[in-house]
Amino acid sequence: MTTRPETKYTKSGDVHIAYQVTGDGPLDIVFVPGFVSHLEAQWELPSSARLLERLGSFSRLIRFDKRGTGLSDRESVIPTLEQRMDDVRAVMDAVGSKRAALFGISEGGPMSCLFAATYPDRATALILYGSYARMLWAPDHPFGRTEEEAAASRARTEQDWGTSAGIERWAPGEAQNEAFKQWWAKYLRLSASPGAAVTVMKLAAKIDVRPVLPTIRVPTLVLHRTGDRIAPISQGRYLADHISGAKLVELPGEDHVPVSGNVDSIADEIQEFLTGVRSDAQSERVLATVLFTDVVSSTERAVALGDREWRGLLEGFYDVVRRELGRFRGREVDTAGDGLFAAFDGPARAIRCATAITTSVRALGIEVRTGLHTGECEMSGEKMSGIAVHVGARVAAQAAPSEVLVSGTVRDLVAGSGIQFEDRGIRLLKGVPGEWRLFAVAGT
Repeated sequence: MTTRPETKYTKSGDVHIAYQVTGDGPLDIVFVPGFVSHLEAQWELPSSARLLERLGSFSRLIRFDKRGTGLSDRESVIPTLEQRMDDVRAVMDAVGSKRAALFGISEGGPMSCLFAATYPDRATALILYGSYARMLWAPDHPFGRTEEEAAASRARTEQDWGTSAGIERWAPGEAQNEAFKQWWAKYLRLSASPGAAVTVMKLAAKIDVRPVLPTIRVPTLVLHRTGDRIAPISQGRYLADHISGAKLVELPGEDHVPVSGNVDSIADEIQEFLTGVRSDAQSERVLATVLFTDVVSSTERAVALGDREWRGLLEGFYDVVRRELGRFRGREVDTAGDGLFAAFDGPARAIRCATAITTSVRALGIEVRTGLHTGECEMSGEKMSGIAVHVGARVAAQAAPSEVLVSGTVRDLVAGSGIQFEDRGIRLLKGVPGEWRLFAVAGT
């Protein structure tokens, strides 16, 4: 995994702007965030980290938190687009970037359009994702929101800020993913206060860069998911129709948030647009021991505790698991709901890590079930797949509370390690051919 970059600051007028730089490729990309952002929290979600790593693999990726949000200075007034352009230039100057491609996400798109038109000597290209030229409805812009809809959205945002409410609009593909929902709620809280969020939304409602679009002369790529529930596809089509020579790529999906859904499809299109070639990264096959662990009776516990206490308990669970992964050289691959998927390059370490997790989480008043299997896995970037992964998940599903269950393959590979097992007999694993003999770890 890419080492997380250091957060640095530069001044734009009297305001401190936080920024990070990832990668050292031959071209610069300035990532202009949408609505709100938090540079460091973006690394905490695997799919978000994946997108940043992909972009940084062929470029020098320059990211910043807009004034009023994230790690930059907070403001109580609505910033102008001119001030935000000043912020971009200040960050580019701080890192010595003379020219860069601007990658504008959602609300960051209009300012990116204005920057590209105003400073063509500093913009090599323009990339817009899930964006728009004007958010509000007008007689000649019928696919925008009405004033009443925008006001209702601001009121709803202020009321629900810092929770996962509204995830079905922002990222419907993750609406059942508890890990994503918890990250999203935390990300919002870290990115802005409720008042700051409403301030940003008021600015967005005032923006109309439609007259600017015909003056843009840099190569432009418009990316938009066809079922986007926040910014309809008609907004992306309008941008492409009114920017000379713009390329429109309609991506499948309903998610507005770029780190939900297929992030590689976004990175692939950007890489091809800027470099002329798609990623040539091929999946490789490696031998690994996979570990799956999840909280026992999670649904019942969540109902009994309530959302806030349950989120706190899950955060404690993940902290424990990640601490033990660090001790035993495990690598977190993914999280889902109340569980975690990790990989190891040695089965004995994986078993010892699993037993340490099982013991440590008892202090939180919870139990986990854990399953392990060793086999050949397909690696594509940070992703891991293959039949071995499916077997590991199915073994975990067979485990009893506080039990570490392993496949016969794992048991055989740690012969001579001193680890003891109890035979749990032959089992059928759902969706996996054949019969499998499973063993419970009895001592390490």
